[in-house]
Amino acid sequence: MHSVQSFRDLQDEATVWRRYLHQNPELDYKVHQTAAFVTEKLASFGINHIETGIAETGVVALIQGEAGDGPTIGLRADMDALPIVERSDKPWSSKIPGKMHGCGHDGHTAMLLGAAKYLSNTRNFKGTVALIFQPAEEDGRGAERMVQERIMERFGISKVFGMHNMPGMEIGTFAICDGPMMGALDEFDILVKGRGGHAATPHKNVDPIVIAAQIVIGLQTLVSRGTDPMASLVISVTKLNAGEAYNIMPEQAQIAGTVRALEPALRDFAEAQIYASSQAIACGFGADVEFKYRRLEPATINQSAETSLAVEAARKLVGTASVNDRVRPLLGSEDFAYMLNARPGAYIFIGNGSTASVHNPEYDFNDEALPYGIGYWVNLVETALGR
Repeated sequence: MHSVQSFRDLQDEATVWRRYLHQNPELDYKVHQTAAFVTEKLASFGINHIETGIAETGVVALIQGEAGDGPTIGLRADMDALPIVERSDKPWSSKIPGKMHGCGHDGHTAMLLGAAKYLSNTRNFKGTVALIFQPAEEDGRGAERMVQERIMERFGISKVFGMHNMPGMEIGTFAICDGPMMGALDEFDILVKGRGGHAATPHKNVDPIVIAAQIVIGLQTLVSRGTDPMASLVISVTKLNAGEAYNIMPEQAQIAGTVRALEPALRDFAEAQIYASSQAIACGFGADVEFKYRRLEPATINQSAETSLAVEAARKLVGTASVNDRVRPLLGSEDFAYMLNARPGAYIFIGNGSTASVHNPEYDFNDEALPYGIGYWVNLVETALGR
């Protein structure tokens, strides 16, 4: 198994790839130039099984090992950028106004390309590696569409793995946990329907603004008084809109927000209780509500066996002390969860150093992380398929 020194020779080349991708960000499913770049590089490595156009612009490439027959494992990198005006002031800043790689997907793509180059040269494993380059992670639907287009079945993938950079974690460190790793993402809308009128005669009206305020306060008790204090559930109201004039009480008020949870039962609780609470409060004031609840992304849940493989691969690269295998889960969401629902696997964080946070206009992927990410992928393949 390899230490990071085995991958230093790839860092300069991977840095060139990464910075090119950073200068040319694309959004959602419209990552045509990025997918073409990825495809060209994969072909230049001598990989002859490359399929494009999956989920519009996704790419899957297969590398066969030379150590015998074996299963196929999937390694996933996301390719899309964010609709943000970049303020990193780097020489390789985005050339596209209003678009930037503000989450490090340029780095994720470059690391998987680096691993592809190494693995295509060595092929020191049994079975097959499926390299999955995914569009539209930020849209929250790219992974789901790739699964719906049956990439697991088409390519015979038995396990699947993902990786994401983490600002604030030191370069050369990794973090992972068994079980829930990131939260599910849901959204809700509540339309409070009152009775409008003149603001000087509130007794003749049913004020939806006051009712909406009561609902917002009421929702705060669902977590604090309705769930186990040790459970992980967040209900956040993020939109509140009503009225257009100083002297008119409006007919309606709109409330919207997000729900994050690590367990399916907590999503069920949130959906049922947000509606019940808002309906009861509105009814008490003589109003009514319309309620919509959308389940967007499931929780990202690592499986035990695959988590152990990931930990082993990372520790062989950087040592035991640099791998935290009991990191606390985050309630941010990740659409890789759809792939983990389709196949067992694991998702790991890689340190990005003391950079700005992701989704920040000053963020930039740290190129010093590249050999660590490349090395992790290679070690993971040789760990999972070398047995």
